[in-house]
Amino acid sequence: MREDNAAKPVLVLTGGPAAGKSATALALSDSTPRCAFIDVDDIRQLVKTGGAAPWEGEEGLRQQALGVRNACALAKSFTKHGFAAIVADVLTPETARLYRRLLPDVVLVHLTLSREEARRRASLRPMHITSEEFEALHEVQVADPPRVDVSLEVTSMSPAEQVEAVRDLWVSRCYTPTSAGPR
Repeated sequence: MREDNAAKPVLVLTGGPAAGKSATALALSDSTPRCAFIDVDDIRQLVKTGGAAPWEGEEGLRQQALGVRNACALAKSFTKHGFAAIVADVLTPETARLYRRLLPDVVLVHLTLSREEARRRASLRPMHITSEEFEALHEVQVADPPRVDVSLEVTSMSPAEQVEAVRDLWVSRCYTPTSAGPR
């Protein structure tokens, strides 16, 4: 019998650079039957000329919103066809509201960690942003965090512990306490 992933809410992982959004989403999707992983950075990279990063003025903000709309369209299509969907994106208060408007049952999880741990993790992998952009993105996540369902402190978690903690949060959001069935 096929697991009914259409009943699972779309999971969106957010956090600053090196918080483990993509690694956690990828590991979780690899261990979830019929699951799609949508990395919004990859969607934004589809723009080959004229692309603007979210911090590059009005055009960057428009393209950031376009990335969210495209991620939501993909997630809706996957869930409509029986796949679970996990999205990784760096959210702002505005993009969190857009996810909620386009995916009403979405579960938003903010992965938080110390700046020192983020720098340590970042040193272990290739970075595609400058150190100034890295610091600025972390600062924004602290100064003006998105409104999420759960903030999960991951500084002291191993990658496996982080995946399991997120899985537990996601599963707990699939059922209501009164019905014990899909929401």
